[in-house]
Amino acid sequence: MSIVDFDNLTDNEPDAIPVVPSAPMANGDSIPTSFDPKRLRGGRLERLRGMMAEQGYAAVVLFDPNNQRYATGSRNMFGYFLRNSTRYIYVPLEGPIILFEYPGSAHVSTWLETIDEARTSKVVWSAVNQRDNMSSDPFGIEIAELIEEHGRGNRKVGLDRCTLNLARSLEAQGLDVYDCMQDTLHCRRIKTPEEVACLAQSMAASEAAVAEVEAAIKPGVTENDLFAIMYGNVIQQGGEFIETRLLSSGPRTNPWFNEASDRVIRPGELVALDTDTIGCHGYYSDFSRTFCVGGRPSAYQQSLYRMAYDQVHHNMNILAPGVSYREIAERAWKIPERFLDRRYPSIIHGVGMHGETPLVAHHMDFDRFSKDGVLEPGMVVSVESYIGEVGAADGVKLEEEVLITETGVEKLSRYPFDEALLGR
Repeated sequence: MSIVDFDNLTDNEPDAIPVVPSAPMANGDSIPTSFDPKRLRGGRLERLRGMMAEQGYAAVVLFDPNNQRYATGSRNMFGYFLRNSTRYIYVPLEGPIILFEYPGSAHVSTWLETIDEARTSKVVWSAVNQRDNMSSDPFGIEIAELIEEHGRGNRKVGLDRCTLNLARSLEAQGLDVYDCMQDTLHCRRIKTPEEVACLAQSMAASEAAVAEVEAAIKPGVTENDLFAIMYGNVIQQGGEFIETRLLSSGPRTNPWFNEASDRVIRPGELVALDTDTIGCHGYYSDFSRTFCVGGRPSAYQQSLYRMAYDQVHHNMNILAPGVSYREIAERAWKIPERFLDRRYPSIIHGVGMHGETPLVAHHMDFDRFSKDGVLEPGMVVSVESYIGEVGAADGVKLEEEVLITETGVEKLSRYPFDEALLGR
């Protein structure tokens, strides 16, 4: 299956873009997977500008590729610009949105109705050529001129990420410079219906990839063999990339966070994975499963799996709109003492274009890692579990992704659990 990525077409005629109505699927699926791409882009931009008005920004300058895509639908050489922050998009509260692009590639995005103008980046290649000090002033002057033209006297500008010299160059022009990353992420916490459809498509594609992995699990294959199968399926289905390499086997399942290696898988072992996939349309798919390699799992493996299963489902059951993050931490499934040292860092975390707001840590870690807030309809979160103890050979990783609705939650991840590991 190949999924059309409406945010990365290069057709110069926007009218040629197929518009799919936002409607339930014919099979009665409760979460629609079809959407209007223009409505997707328009809804996200409206939310971003609503945040800007609330926070008093005249403009934001977006360097982060995820924020760029959220604001405009524009994507270009995603991985490259994750490490090389030289492409940026100027988004004013009022006025034209201007893309400052890598030379020769503006055509990738100028067909979008959300891009009013394209110019060449002032800072492209500056760091590799030791030209940062030479390029920062032209950058600051140009942005200041735009804000002078469109800001109606407001001098507050947000930067989601950039080098120190660029922030100083804006301040030298008399602008009030703020880090807007947390404001942007907070804005993105609520998903529009079109975003939920994107997340549902991304999840279905990732589940198909995991099904291929599960079918390939047998003694003699390596962790890298299985990870390659998953990654290949993600790309075939229009995905971007997998953020982590979290696929491990046997004694490498405990502790968690060992990444895929050339280890050969043996009979009777566990294989655990976490999808962590930026999939089709740039939306994240994040669920985890653990499998047994042939034969009947041991009683100990089954006990680990049952605990992880109970933890995920107990914690899903306490999620509802209006429930505070601290209440989630306090009411969460109680991890047995001997498994506490290797608990997963979070109970839930937000999901959107990647792992997002909120992150709710366990009650003993809450004040160190989390800030209180409440669940709201339209949030999408992943519910985490890892069960493993110090000195043992096995660990189990399970995770589900859910949509917060007006009344509770609805599952986005629907991949079946392992019946043998559940002891059924």
